[in-house]
Amino acid sequence: MANRKRAEVRSAVHRRIRRKVRGSTERPRLAVYRSLNHIYAQVIDDEKSQTLASASTTEKDLRGSSGGNVAAAKRVGQAIAERALSAGIDQVVFDRGGYLYHGRVRALTDAARSAGLNKGETLAREAEAAEKAAAEKASADEASAQAASAKEKSAKAKKGKSSKGESAGEARAEAGSEVKAKEPKAGGPRAEAGSEVKAKEPKAGRPRAEAGSEVKAAAKEPKAGGPRAEAGSEVKAKEPKAGKAKSEAGSEVKEEAKEAKEE
Repeated sequence: MANRKRAEVRSAVHRRIRRKVRGSTERPRLAVYRSLNHIYAQVIDDEKSQTLASASTTEKDLRGSSGGNVAAAKRVGQAIAERALSAGIDQVVFDRGGYLYHGRVRALTDAARSAGLNKGETLAREAEAAEKAAAEKASADEASAQAASAKEKSAKAKKGKSSKGESAGEARAEAGSEVKAKEPKAGGPRAEAGSEVKAKEPKAGRPRAEAGSEVKAAAKEPKAGGPRAEAGSEVKAKEPKAGKAKSEAGSEVKEEAKEAKEE
């Protein structure tokens, strides 16, 4: 099971940091240690195993009302920077002692940098922060410009659509008016054609009337039937005459037959 004691964990982290961070004569190590009521800072040359400068809240001038707060940590950071600069040291390697870079530890290191330690790094960080802020501002300006251009494009597109709709509506209205204007003109030929049809209907009715008159004349055929009756009567009148001739011929034949018998 992993060890969860804070002091042992911090010491393990500190050993890991110390394997990478080592102070030299040109650039000594700024080591930080904090307790519940105090905070300590030392500038150490690891090559000579020598402490070049130190400051802590155990001193009455740096303690203030309490040594376990951020204000006391800032006072200690400023004091250690002034003492290091007076000793001719302006570049150090920071050793956070296994603590998180937060709270009092961060306040001490920031105060030491602002007092003049690692001035090049401070300027570089300030320049980097300024570049980052400028880049963020430029990106924000670009985003706002893109949003404004997008809004303008959308507004232009809406205006174009509305103008197209208006032009299309006007064209439709003009087309409707043209159609309405053409409808009476088209109705004129239809009326004329209707009048012509109506005018032609009486002409066509005349042959029908003539045909009707012919039918009526045909109904009056009894007048024409007179000749037919007369012809029939003539035939009937002639038929007795033919009968008479036949009877006469028959009588002559009979007479000849009798004469033949008599001979």
